[in-house]
Amino acid sequence: MVRKPPIALAKPDLVRLFDESPKRVYSRGELAKILAANRSFWRLPERFTLTEFVSFLLKQTRLKAVRLAFPNRPVARFTWGDADALSVAQSLRADGYFTHFTAMHLHGLTDQIPKTVYFNCEQAISGGGGALTQEGIDRAFKAKCRVSKNVASYRDQTICLLNGRNTGGLGVIAVDVGDGTQVRVTSIERTLIDIVVRPVYSGGVHEVARAFEKARGLFSVNKLVALLKKLNFTYPYHQAIGFYLERAGGYGPAQLDLLREFERQFDFYLAHEMNQTQYVPEWRLFVPKGFQ
Repeated sequence: MVRKPPIALAKPDLVRLFDESPKRVYSRGELAKILAANRSFWRLPERFTLTEFVSFLLKQTRLKAVRLAFPNRPVARFTWGDADALSVAQSLRADGYFTHFTAMHLHGLTDQIPKTVYFNCEQAISGGGGALTQEGIDRAFKAKCRVSKNVASYRDQTICLLNGRNTGGLGVIAVDVGDGTQVRVTSIERTLIDIVVRPVYSGGVHEVARAFEKARGLFSVNKLVALLKKLNFTYPYHQAIGFYLERAGGYGPAQLDLLREFERQFDFYLAHEMNQTQYVPEWRLFVPKGFQ
């Protein structure tokens, strides 16, 4: 009679452990901790390695290996059964969070189902702004907007990693995306600010405008303005936000006045690299021709 190895005898217990855990995505280091914590209970000898443990799980259980081929640094993950792109992306950094088009989708601010997942990992140090000039604004916004190339495919989606400036997770909340899984995402107020700053990550200016329409009654303009002041952007994004609020309709004079109270010292642009534009004097803003 052939005796089963200890890992085979432990299979029912370890499968139960993974089945009962709400977690669906693991790093190799997390699997190492599981092995260390349960080695004695599973009666596995010290010579039984992590590589052998992972190999057994991949061959004999629902564990699957995932390789995210980010150009800067490929990442290996393991999923227990199928895991969605949100769970996989959140596993990359516990303090990272979903932004832009992904946040719009999670908050119901778009009818689209984005194929790209935007996940922000803040930089360790905040960058400085420098003095603002009209010439500098014109030059920057007539050029193409820089976008992240740090992307990887996962199933039928693309995960795009952003390295935003350090805000200490300002305006970031936790939301439940089903099956007890929670992810970090920008609040509606922070989302509306972010999509104005980078419409290229948000479906473009028309989709941003629709988000402001859909957001009516779902957020606090006061909170948005408070966040905007704390974020302290160099560029006058308040002019674009005020324009979007007014264009959407349904926002009262008192709410619009909160944006009008900001200085409007410079002409500004709704997006980078606009070909034909028209000027909105009240907000000192160039927008795409016919967009008003």
